[in-house]
Amino acid sequence: MVFIITENGTISMDEKCKRKTEGKMHELNKCVYSLIKEKNHKVRQRIHSKEKPYQCEKPFQCVQCGKSYTEKSSFKKHQKIHTGVKPYQCVQCGKSFIQSSDLKKHQRTHTGEKPYQCLQCGKRFSFIQPSRLKTHQRMHTGEKPYQCVQCGKSFARSSWLKTHQRMHTGEKPYQCGSCGKSFTEAQSLKTHNRTHTGEKPYQCVQCGKSFAVAGALKTHNRTHTGEKPYQCPQCEKSFARASHLRRHKKIHTGEKPYTCVECGKSFTQASDFRRHNNIHTGEKLYQCLECGKSFTLASDFRRHNNIHTGEKLYKCLQCGKSFARASHLKRHKKVHTGEKPHQCVQCGKSFAEASRLRRHKKMHTGEKPFQCVQCGKSFAEAETLKTHKRTHTGEKPYQCVLCGKSFAQASDFRRHKKIHTGEKPYQCEECGKSFSRASVLKRHKKTHNVNLYQCTICSKWFRTSTRLKNHQRLHTEKKAYNSTERVELNKSDIITPVNLVETVETTVNDEKQDMDDVMPSGE
Repeated sequence: MVFIITENGTISMDEKCKRKTEGKMHELNKCVYSLIKEKNHKVRQRIHSKEKPYQCEKPFQCVQCGKSYTEKSSFKKHQKIHTGVKPYQCVQCGKSFIQSSDLKKHQRTHTGEKPYQCLQCGKRFSFIQPSRLKTHQRMHTGEKPYQCVQCGKSFARSSWLKTHQRMHTGEKPYQCGSCGKSFTEAQSLKTHNRTHTGEKPYQCVQCGKSFAVAGALKTHNRTHTGEKPYQCPQCEKSFARASHLRRHKKIHTGEKPYTCVECGKSFTQASDFRRHNNIHTGEKLYQCLECGKSFTLASDFRRHNNIHTGEKLYKCLQCGKSFARASHLKRHKKVHTGEKPHQCVQCGKSFAEASRLRRHKKMHTGEKPFQCVQCGKSFAEAETLKTHKRTHTGEKPYQCVLCGKSFAQASDFRRHKKIHTGEKPYQCEECGKSFSRASVLKRHKKTHNVNLYQCTICSKWFRTSTRLKNHQRLHTEKKAYNSTERVELNKSDIITPVNLVETVETTVNDEKQDMDDVMPSGE
């Protein structure tokens, strides 16, 4: 082999020799490539066979938990888990980390920086490891190489399989030091700890609301954008959350996989199942620091807190009314659209909400499964029984911060607050008069209508069929209450200014006796 020293002092290979060498290098590269390809194939096979032929020396062993490491740096990093040393602190929120790399990743939650992008779907990541990118790409390929030998379910990641297997073994290695609750995943414990510390590191840039989990912030952002990426393939209904789509699909399948071992009742959702189980156990882990009320689920606890804070993040763009829950805003919007998609097959009456239809159906069946143990009275709804019990206990959990008055029902409390605010969101389109409640507006509209109801026994007139029926009970002794007749009259025939004023006054005076037509009683 010949080397030549050039004019500028560098050494180069003789051209003839170089060509020969390049030819040999090409053959060598082909050989190396074949060996690598063969090796990769063997490695892939070991993923399925679980074969692990190589045993690595791990001289660095933790005396506290017995875990071993090959490198001293990894061992030192691990020891900080036990010592609690977290030298790297975020200057924005004060959160500390064991590793500088973890701090760097965390800081991107504040800056919103996502420098890594998937070429197939455009999804961006704030930090990435080759394994994480590979896992994400399996969403596109559908590859799930890790299979559970007990139930046959497959997973894209080995860690997901490991976590899943704990469902079969019942193993929950991660325990909360504050309340003793155990979890199958370290991340679940970490998230749970925030219920005790109150830490909410993820903040919405649009409304300022903070969250304990990054996924909760991502889902919340959809309330601002209106994005609903999860669509039902059967009815094309879309949802903001994957969990809501999964829950919805069970409407089509009728699937109820969660069965109570105590009473045999089945449930579509795990949350409903957990809530039901506590009827038997009486366990309530989440307690309100302001009023002392305890809750079974963290979601119920958070919802309850809004009573004290008065926080209403969800605003109607049409009338400006605000709500504490997204579900309440969704329900309210139907007041404007008039949408009533849920129809009773027995009488044809339609409802804006499925829950109202279910409640209505019990009028036909007469079903009242919820009984008061104190007085024996039965109810169609569990919530109605809960409210009824307060007549025995005298409990009034809803208190007005302005005047101190307390209420047994949330609907009565909401109605009362309008006395202070003067809020009258329901306006009559014909005369412009406004009302605090939808039921009063509905009744008021009938003062514009000239179709009245007359009692055929005593010829007395009534504005509504309900009032006529109530009046006819006075004639029950004469057995004449079936002679109801609906007629149409001219204003000159029966309506006088005095009669009209009396009717409107009666409507307003009866306001306190009616149920709220827009919001359900109780929380």
